[in-house]
Amino acid sequence: MRVQPDGTYPHGNAAQAGPNAAQTQQYSQGTAAPVQPYQAPDGSQAQPYPGPLHAPDGAPAQPYQAAAPQQFQAPDGTWSQAPNGAPVQPFHAPDGAPHSGLAQPHHAPNNVAPQHVAPQYQQPAYGQPGWGNPGYQPPSLDNVPVKRVKKAPGSGWRKAVHHVSGGAINPGMSAEERRLQELVARIRQPVRGDYRIAVLSLKGGVGKTTTTTGLGSIFASIRGDRVIAVDANPDFGTLSQRVAIQTRSTVRDLLLDPAIERYSDVRRHTSQSSSRLEVLASERDPAASESFNDEEYRAVARILQRFYNIILTDCGTGLMHSAMNGVLDLAHSLVLISSAAIDGARSAAATLDWLSLHGHDHLVRNAVVVINLPREGSPNVGVQQLREYFLSRCRAVHIIPFDEHLSEGAEIDLHRLHKSTKRAYVELAATVADEFGAEHNRYR
Repeated sequence: MRVQPDGTYPHGNAAQAGPNAAQTQQYSQGTAAPVQPYQAPDGSQAQPYPGPLHAPDGAPAQPYQAAAPQQFQAPDGTWSQAPNGAPVQPFHAPDGAPHSGLAQPHHAPNNVAPQHVAPQYQQPAYGQPGWGNPGYQPPSLDNVPVKRVKKAPGSGWRKAVHHVSGGAINPGMSAEERRLQELVARIRQPVRGDYRIAVLSLKGGVGKTTTTTGLGSIFASIRGDRVIAVDANPDFGTLSQRVAIQTRSTVRDLLLDPAIERYSDVRRHTSQSSSRLEVLASERDPAASESFNDEEYRAVARILQRFYNIILTDCGTGLMHSAMNGVLDLAHSLVLISSAAIDGARSAAATLDWLSLHGHDHLVRNAVVVINLPREGSPNVGVQQLREYFLSRCRAVHIIPFDEHLSEGAEIDLHRLHKSTKRAYVELAATVADEFGAEHNRYR
């Protein structure tokens, strides 16, 4: 039977359409047709199905409607028929648009259960490693083994063995050297902006200026950024005497300089030690230094925080002078100095009480207490009991042993410190640096 150009069959009478035309018309109109008996190839007829089919809800099932045969378009533009020779209908898309001649995705009828589709894997190319393995994972550089060379020891018999063997025998670093590396890593933590440390004590002569210089020297020698110590003592501070004096400029000269635009402009007013610690000296005239007030200290801090990462302030022995208000308001951390004596410990405890009562309790909780031993040998008071008392109120306590080089009261050179003294300052700096990564948005 030929197909019309519009994709339909030619109409005719039932005789021309064949003996099953009437039944086909019934199916096309959606009416139920009687069940026809099955005729086997030998001519015998099978018994019909005993009863009509029913849907699960009891309603009579609709007769099956055969799907329309699909029509295929060859590359030359001609239309082909189904393999059984039956005429094929032109394919129309679900939206009614005619078939474009391209392969269309097959959609199963709504009453047909979906079939399981196996997961697809991105297979390697033929001949490549993992070809044909569905669960193959591509290689990664993270899985490449690396045999790291042990660091050479820096002291003791380990260093001697490594040196004598020409590096063939490397015992590695000792536990003490590994501990020192951990402390150095803590000191080198990055700083969020600038970090301001206030070093103070109510009692004089307990090593406040010495601690400021020692702590700042450790920071400057181990870290690669800029560290400065400011002398805010209104009573003729001696911080500048602990480094080689390179300029006679003071905080007053820095404030009066109208051309502070870059780091070199500030560097003109500071002196630098062998450890790279810079010091900004206080006014040397005691009468004039009294005018160094809160507003002026804040102005100095605004200049320094543009060019320095760590700013230490060597405060005076009093808490009531004007500059102390700015020092405490701007400080991120507090280092409180005490001596290994009852009067020095009581002065430090009174300082903590005053700070708590005047709105600086956050500095008290995060404070680091330093107990300086005044002489060699065992002190006359129980240092361990002093340590336990301050630990109950502050974050940490460090004990700095007596050192002959520090007792000179002159310029401080880290290379001349005793090994135990230098190690004590390194541990102190690591404890202070633990707060470098904390949020300090509350303080400006």
